[in-house]
Amino acid sequence: MTEPSPIAPAAFDVVIYHNPACGTSRNTLAMIRNAGLEPHVIEYLKTPPARALLVSLLDRAGLTVRDVLREKGTPYAELNLGDPSLTDADRLDAIAAHPILLNRPLVVTPRGVRLCRPSEAVLDLLPPQRGAFARQDGEPVVDAHGHRVTGP
Repeated sequence: MTEPSPIAPAAFDVVIYHNPACGTSRNTLAMIRNAGLEPHVIEYLKTPPARALLVSLLDRAGLTVRDVLREKGTPYAELNLGDPSLTDADRLDAIAAHPILLNRPLVVTPRGVRLCRPSEAVLDLLPPQRGAFARQDGEPVVDAHGHRVTGP
């Protein structure tokens, strides 16, 4: 008996830290599903990742806390999070208190962890797409043969 392929959908577990109000997050989720996968969807505003998990995810993605801080539509400026004297611990405290500060979507697959901005960055983490895909704005991302037509 052979072991399952590392990209076989049955063995391909995907987690998305998702905000349904975000178009980029919705497009990313749709591309995961277009690859034939049903991810574990974590609405991070309702269920934020624990601090240790977030630190681990950032480390696996090669990101800093600053890399995942969202400025637009958040209390970033009011909390003065751009202050260079602040530490990662200070910024993690701010994310814990205000999960909207965490940029999205973060996607975890057996191929790695990535902040999927733009949304098509998720394609590098997935098995091939199962058909054409266009963003919500109509821009084609994947052709009918499952090949990327735009780059991240």
